[in-house]
Amino acid sequence: MNKPVTNDLNLKLLLLTFCFAMFSLNAVADTDLSAREIMERVDVESRKSTDSAFTRMKLTTCKYGKKDGKIKCAEKPRIKLVENAQINTGLDDKDTKSVAIILEPASERGIGMLSYSYDDSDRDNETWLYLSALGKVKRISVRNSDDEETESASIFGTEMTTEDQESGKLDDYTYELLEQGKFRGRDVAVVESTPKPHRLSKSSYGKTQSWVDTERFITLKVQMFDKNSNPIKKLEVGKVEKINDVWMGRSLTFFNTVSNRLTNMRLEAINFGVDIQEDFLTQRALTDQAFREKYLKDLRKQAQ
Repeated sequence: MNKPVTNDLNLKLLLLTFCFAMFSLNAVADTDLSAREIMERVDVESRKSTDSAFTRMKLTTCKYGKKDGKIKCAEKPRIKLVENAQINTGLDDKDTKSVAIILEPASERGIGMLSYSYDDSDRDNETWLYLSALGKVKRISVRNSDDEETESASIFGTEMTTEDQESGKLDDYTYELLEQGKFRGRDVAVVESTPKPHRLSKSSYGKTQSWVDTERFITLKVQMFDKNSNPIKKLEVGKVEKINDVWMGRSLTFFNTVSNRLTNMRLEAINFGVDIQEDFLTQRALTDQAFREKYLKDLRKQAQ
């Protein structure tokens, strides 16, 4: 009576082994994606982090050096606490609107940045900066071939720029898969992105190289180069967590290897599925304090 049961178990084990093998083959197949397809998957995943999201982040900026083999601030860091609200809009929700407001330090409270990011390559992204001390909004222009000295604007005086936070516009670049291997224990593909001529005139970078986790399709490291192929900046993503089924880096550090300055952006809190009205993501949110605080108070309440 025991023998048929044993045979039945063996058959089930064989079937399970076969299913697992097929699953493994499918997982491996993802690493055979082209460079462009890998970046398309990264773009899809990154948009999940901007879908009706309300975020509180800490920005720490300083000049850095090495001590005992570790990178450390060589001066007292400048720390800012920022709240950010963003939604996906446009065709297939491929555009993004966001507003970021400084909460601390008190001397900078109320300074804000409004950003509209468009997936359409023929449409330039738009950014407005509000300086509360001056009480005026300044529109930040993109680079163009007639103004080569203009650089992407710094975000609140950090080493992050408006170009660093852009997404979409995949058609503006050509892609090459440089290698596949391991990085910090993860399977990665290293993809080089080179701006096409029409994009190059608007970019601070001649090319970038991205280390992409080929299971989670999140970028773990980016090396940026100038137009003479000199490394000038890099991004390293720290702790990666899955929040509401979205893989995210909780800590991102931008290193300016020319000025030896860094900015660490740490997500203190993030909430998805927040009801963010599109009429809040306008210049009025920058200039009208009562209007802004009313909306922010509601968003904080939803995030509790």
